[in-house]
Amino acid sequence: MNVASFNFQSWRGYLELMRPANIVTAWADILVGFAASGGIVSDKLINGQVTLEVLIPLAWLLLATTGLYGGGIVFNDVFDAELDAKERPNRAIPSGRVSRQSATLLGSILFAIGIVAAFQVSWLSGAIAIFITLSSLLYDSLAKHHPFFGPLNMGLCRGSNLLLGVSAVPAIVWERWYLALIPVLYIAAITAISQGEVHGGKKITGILALVLIAIVLTAVLALGLLEDYTVMAALPFAVLLAIRVVPNFIQAAREPVPDKIRTAVKVGVLSLIVLDATIASGFAGLYYGLLVLLLLPISMKLAQVFAVT
Repeated sequence: MNVASFNFQSWRGYLELMRPANIVTAWADILVGFAASGGIVSDKLINGQVTLEVLIPLAWLLLATTGLYGGGIVFNDVFDAELDAKERPNRAIPSGRVSRQSATLLGSILFAIGIVAAFQVSWLSGAIAIFITLSSLLYDSLAKHHPFFGPLNMGLCRGSNLLLGVSAVPAIVWERWYLALIPVLYIAAITAISQGEVHGGKKITGILALVLIAIVLTAVLALGLLEDYTVMAALPFAVLLAIRVVPNFIQAAREPVPDKIRTAVKVGVLSLIVLDATIASGFAGLYYGLLVLLLLPISMKLAQVFAVT
């Protein structure tokens, strides 16, 4: 009985380290990137013409982002183990449910899976995966402690993840690179405000985060200037994104106390799926956007079991 209890606690600890709810949001990045690469997925889905030629690259990229995001979030806790022992003793490593060495091994394996899976799609996909890995380690070890470079670094990781989806058609990456700027700004807003989730934050940081969110909402609609982007398809999702995120960020900006900041961060992270659904619908239509949005209840359900931050 004790052994069974230990095994359960260990496996749960490993899952907590990987933040399953967050990984689902990374899948959404791949789906929107795949749509932006030419809409090939949505066209075939709508016409009932899904083939292995379509599904295999998508499957590899979903596996790649699972490994890359999982590895990055695991190493976050590896580098924070000593700090968490003081501030968050219930986390997997400081509580003793997972050793720091085991967590390091898990993160390394996840990164390796992510890189190898990406190379199955294209050399460019593999190169982007390596960049994400190095950027994640830089953030976990150093950048996250800097008020400017931390949010920027995390945003680059997320923007690169979207381009990983686009890399299913390598030539399109050079045409659609600017799409990475949207998640860069969005994640920068979340990361900036999250810096006060333990001891409280500053009002100016909350205001900055709100400005960045406003820029993001404007940008996803401004994409309508592109010939192959339908702003009316994206508009309902943009409204949903604003309704979910803006009120929580306003509260966190007005009262930058840990509880309100953590709520804003949690909603912001999960709403990445809504952001992705917004962009995906613009490129690939309403039905494809709804397909991406279906990941939201899955992520929210996992967030009830495993911590997001």
